[in-house]
Amino acid sequence: MKIVYWSDYACPYCYIGETRLKKAIKELGLENEVEIETRAFELDPDAPKTVETITVDRFAKKYRLSKEEAQQQIDHISQLGIDEGIDFRYATTLYTNTRYAHRLTKLAQTKHDAALEDRVSELLFDAYFTRNEKLADHDVLLRVAREAGLDETEAKNVLESNLFDEEVRFDEREAMMYGVHGVPYFMFNGKFVIPGALSVNAFKHTLEKALKDQQENTVGEDAHQCGPEGCRI
Repeated sequence: MKIVYWSDYACPYCYIGETRLKKAIKELGLENEVEIETRAFELDPDAPKTVETITVDRFAKKYRLSKEEAQQQIDHISQLGIDEGIDFRYATTLYTNTRYAHRLTKLAQTKHDAALEDRVSELLFDAYFTRNEKLADHDVLLRVAREAGLDETEAKNVLESNLFDEEVRFDEREAMMYGVHGVPYFMFNGKFVIPGALSVNAFKHTLEKALKDQQENTVGEDAHQCGPEGCRI
């Protein structure tokens, strides 16, 4: 089974959704039967390369909330991550451009090593949501490359050039073609879709449907997702 998954490393529901999907796959014993292919989707392609805002202020402005209300929503999202076993620190994230992180992921994909790609993805999410590091910082990304097992010289060459930039743009054009307006967005075997971070049980249900090769999957209204205008709260 192949799962194509559009996401952004600054998207809280993407990290939560990916974690739930992996749990569902493990609980069904499908680790050796499922291939996950990550696609890039920048929530804000024009995001700055340096930190210009703090999370609560950005959240309050985007959703027209008071700072107190924004903090409550941020804490709620963080708790969803904590409930999945993630040391989720959304309130203190350092918001910057994620294009470099996606391009580093593209380098990992050229190695045709699912475990390597998974390590890169996990370390990038961890860098942003747990370590609260800047994903536009080359030193941070080079550390991720080293820890994941990528060649540091290759990673440095990517970060100091435009390598894989077109591949990232291709993913985003493809997302538009499929009508993807928010992430996470999961497509199972090209037929069954989950547009959001549903529960582990919902992922298991969809995995079982995909295995039976049914044609449609109905998603409830409670799916959590982020788009260019923000995260559903």
